[in-house]
Amino acid sequence: EVQLVESGGGLVQAGGSLRLSCAASGFTYDDYTLGWFRRAPGKEREGVASITMEEHITYYASSVKGRFTISYDNAKNTMYLQMNSLKPEDTAVYYCAVGSRRWMRVFLSAPKRADAWGRGTQVTVSS
Repeated sequence: EVQLVESGGGLVQAGGSLRLSCAASGFTYDDYTLGWFRRAPGKEREGVASITMEEHITYYASSVKGRFTISYDNAKNTMYLQMNSLKPEDTAVYYCAVGSRRWMRVFLSAPKRADAWGRGTQVTVSS
């Protein structure tokens, strides 16, 4: 059973940076897609960025492209989300999720394909 634990959230001013981490364990597949999703108050869950575990193929939502960078450290089994130039509209609970690599192209728009989720970490960006 895959388990995911997020960390790194917090309060930051607009224009600032944060780095989120997602420690993963219990992999049973040969390859995975991992992703970051977020849910802001009163809004639907949104896919932010995803990465394949072996080839590190990445996908980004248009709202974060150029500001956020997703990465995966295979030695540590940890996924990261470096968030720069943060905006108040980035305020949300951020969740990491994992699914089969075969969903990599649709993972951000199809969160139901995820096999496991973390509990989330709050990111608050003040104006």
